[in-house]
Amino acid sequence: QVRLVESGGGLEQAGGSLRLSCAASGRLFIGNRMGWYRQVPGNQRELVAVAAAGNMRNYAESVKGRFTISRDYAKNTVVLQMNSLKPEDTAVYYCNYRNSDGRDYWGQGTQVTVSS
Repeated sequence: QVRLVESGGGLEQAGGSLRLSCAASGRLFIGNRMGWYRQVPGNQRELVAVAAAGNMRNYAESVKGRFTISRDYAKNTVVLQMNSLKPEDTAVYYCNYRNSDGRDYWGQGTQVTVSS
């Protein structure tokens, strides 16, 4: 089992910045992937950014150039730095951990609200 603890999020004005952090613990395998997804009520959960070994980074087109994902493999943490926030970034953000066996684990979600 994998446990994910998220922190960060909140309310910010458009153009501002927020930082999300997530720490993983439990049965962690080498070769895992961590990242962030987000969901707006009535919509499907969508990928925001993920990071894996070998400096692999994958971003949604809508956040490229504004969001940066980083990982600390020693601490099993992932951070999403969100700059130049837009109202359309408003969503519940979920930390995701995908183990090398293909199983997905999710954090409890943290609300990000961007006011115009």
